[in-house]
Amino acid sequence: MKKHIIFAIGLIAFVGCKEVKKEEAKEQEKELSILEKVAHAHGFKNFKNAKEITFTFNVDRDTTHFQRSWLWNTATNTVETDNNGEKITYHRNSVDSLTAKVDAGFINDKYWLLAPFNLIWDKDNFSFDHQNNMQAPISKAPMQRLTIVYGNEGGYTPGDAYDFYFGPDFIIKEWVFRRGNQKEASTITTWEDYVDTNGLKIAKMHKNEDGSFKLYFTDLKVNSRDRE
Repeated sequence: MKKHIIFAIGLIAFVGCKEVKKEEAKEQEKELSILEKVAHAHGFKNFKNAKEITFTFNVDRDTTHFQRSWLWNTATNTVETDNNGEKITYHRNSVDSLTAKVDAGFINDKYWLLAPFNLIWDKDNFSFDHQNNMQAPISKAPMQRLTIVYGNEGGYTPGDAYDFYFGPDFIIKEWVFRRGNQKEASTITTWEDYVDTNGLKIAKMHKNEDGSFKLYFTDLKVNSRDRE
């Protein structure tokens, strides 16, 4: 009889524990901020599995073309690039006067590549505002808008602002860059041609309304830590 009572108590405790865990999971989902929702929609949780990210940053403006290639070892935080035939390797924790210009280029290009993740990485460095039913600048479709404004100190471009436009799935469709948080837009582009690379959802193409400006990524590859 005692065994049956103990078993019943244990079963109740087990079921109760499962219910508590379910409730905790639901609460965690409810507690996600808008920053986290956007970042997670783009695979932020999978970034920890990435060891190396290689990509070529391309810009077509009217008849001109510009590109530069990067290899970022996220495990060691080292960056390799080919700068006009000269290969440069540096550690991001020890940028000096010789590598500061190269690092500024890397930060710019990486931001275009992984901007949704910076919503979590940089969250202590900007203020933000979230609005529903705002008109997207290119498609004119109603979307959610998340505006972030960086502080006036630190970084390569302090005080800049970004307006992210997205739907109920939190996947970015368009954005506006406003240098120095000015009212007028400095750049307005789409976010399209998404690919899923080892769990990271990355927009490979960004272009303005008339297509005269295109910023896109080629040679994109994400190597996972579990494939060493």
